[in-house]
Amino acid sequence: MSDTTVTVGDLRPGLLLRGLVPNQIVSLASVYAIGDGLAEVAYREENGTLSERMLADNDTAKLQIVSDAESGPLFDGDPDGFRLAAEALRIKYAALFDPMVAVNSSDVRPLPHQIRAVYEELLPKMPLRYLLADDPGAGKTIMAGLYLKELILRSDCERAIIVAPGGLVEQWRDELATKFDLGFEVFNRYMADEAAGRNVFTEHPYLIVRMDQVSRDEALLEQLADVTWDVAVVDEAHRMSAHYWGGEIDETKRFKLGRLLSETAQNFLLMTATPHAGKEDDFQLFMSLLDRDRFEGQYREGVHHTDTTGLMRRMVKEDLLTFEGKPLFPERRAYTVMYALSDGERELYEAVTEYVRTQMNRADQITAQGDKQRGRSIGFALTILQRRLTSSPEAILRSLERRQDRLAQRLTDTQRAAHEARLTALAPLPVPDLSVEDFDDLDEEISEDERAAFEDAVEQVVDLATAAQTVDELRAEIMILEDLIRTTRRVRLADEDKKWVELRSILEKNLLVGADSPHKMIVFTEHRDTLTYLVAKIAQLLGRQEAVATIHGGTSREQRKLIREQFD
Repeated sequence: MSDTTVTVGDLRPGLLLRGLVPNQIVSLASVYAIGDGLAEVAYREENGTLSERMLADNDTAKLQIVSDAESGPLFDGDPDGFRLAAEALRIKYAALFDPMVAVNSSDVRPLPHQIRAVYEELLPKMPLRYLLADDPGAGKTIMAGLYLKELILRSDCERAIIVAPGGLVEQWRDELATKFDLGFEVFNRYMADEAAGRNVFTEHPYLIVRMDQVSRDEALLEQLADVTWDVAVVDEAHRMSAHYWGGEIDETKRFKLGRLLSETAQNFLLMTATPHAGKEDDFQLFMSLLDRDRFEGQYREGVHHTDTTGLMRRMVKEDLLTFEGKPLFPERRAYTVMYALSDGERELYEAVTEYVRTQMNRADQITAQGDKQRGRSIGFALTILQRRLTSSPEAILRSLERRQDRLAQRLTDTQRAAHEARLTALAPLPVPDLSVEDFDDLDEEISEDERAAFEDAVEQVVDLATAAQTVDELRAEIMILEDLIRTTRRVRLADEDKKWVELRSILEKNLLVGADSPHKMIVFTEHRDTLTYLVAKIAQLLGRQEAVATIHGGTSREQRKLIREQFD
C-alpha cells in the first residue's frame, strides 16, 4: 500500500485504488483530464460494474494506491496441485450434488435390487447393523463395494475391514480394485512380523482378513480388540454360529470374532445367502450379533417371536428383476426324486440307526456326568456315521471298517498293557475336540496341509470316540460293528444302492440321449468315499474315464479353475 498522497495527476488507466468505493478495490478503466486538479474517471468495481465520476485533488487525497501484491492472488501457483486440490474438494462434496456418486464413479452397472439395498437400506442407517441375506447370484459383493465407496467418498469411512473365508479374500481384493478402485490389502503373517510389537491392524486402514486365520489366533484377536473400525463387513457370515448345549451357549471361535467386530465397528454388515439353517435357537444367537438386546436369551416356541424388522433383507432369485422388469435368472425348477429303500438297505439303515441311538444315549450320560468334551466328541462321531449312512453304502462301509479296525487295535493295546481283559477300565483316550459345525463350515479352499490335518482329526474322532468305559464294553461294541460291516458288505456287493439307481436313470436320460447336443451335469456329494464310488460308477456308465471331472477339498485353486474352464 502506498503511503504518499494521491493527486489527480497520479491517476492513470489500470491503477488499483482503495477508498473510491467503500470496502472495495477498484480498477481505473480510463482517466480524462478536464483541467488542473480535476479529471473524469471510469472505474470497474469488484463485481464487474463500470461506473464514472469526477475527481478533484481533495477527493484523491482520501484514496490509496494498491500494490499488485495487495490486489489478490497472482495465480502463479502449481496448476497440477490446484487441480488435485479442486478434485479432492469436488469428490468430498459430490454426494451433495450426486446422491449416487459411487455408482457413477465405479465400473459396475448395478441392478435395481442392488441400488435399493445400498441407497434405501444401508446408507440411511447410521450406525448400521444389518444382515444382507439375498439369494446366491444377487451380487452382494457389488452392494458391499458400493456401500464402502459411498462412505469413503463422503469422508465417513477412514478404516474398514472385510472378513471372508480364505478362498474368497483374493476375489474380494480383485473386485474392489477393478470395479470400485478401492485399494484393500489382504492380511498376511508378514504384516504381523513387520509390525514388530505394534498393533498390526492400526498400520493398515483398509484390510481383508481370512475368517479362520484371525478367529483361531488369540494374539491377533487381542490386537483386533484394541482397534475401532468405521465399517466391518463379514462375508459368508452364517459361519459365525453359536449353539445351545446343555442349556448353555457354546460359542464358536468364529462367533466370538463376530461379537468382537460388532463391538468395535461403527457400521456392521453381515452377508450370507443361508441365514437360517432351520434351528430357531441358532438363528436368534446369530442375529444377536446385530442386536444383542432384541435377541437376548434362549428362544422358546410360543413365547418368543423372531422380529428382524430393520435388521435384515432377503430376496430370493424369483424376486430379482432387471430395469425392464424381466426376471434376472431363468426359472428355477427344483424337485425331489423319491425312491424306496431295498430290503437290504432298510435293514442296514435300521441297524446303524439303532447303534447310533444307543451310543448317543450313552454319550448323553457321559455329558451329564460332567465330561462335556468327551460327550461332544462321541456325538460328533456318531452324527458323521449317520450322515455317511445316508450318503452311500460305500461311505458307511469304509467308515465302519476304519472304526472297527481302530477300536480293535485299541482293545489289543489295552489288553497288552493290562495283562488282564476282564473288568479292566479303559484309560481316557484324547481325541480332537470337534463339532458338527466345524465339519460343515470347513473353508472350501484352505491349504492342502490344513485340510489334511483337519480330515485326519475328523477320522480320529469318528474312528476312536467311543462311549465304552471298560474293556468288555469296548469288546461288545466291536462285535456290533462287525455285524454292521457284514450287513453293509452284503448290501454293497448286491449292488442294492437305490439312490445310485435313480441317479443312473437321470444320467441316462440327460447324457446318453441326443448325441448331437451333449448335456453337462453337476453332481454334489459330501463324503470323499461316496465321491470315489460315484466317479467309478459314472465313468463305467459313460464308457470314458475322462468324461468325469472331480473337484474336492484337496483340489488346488489353480486346478479348480482349469477344471471349470474345461467344463464350460
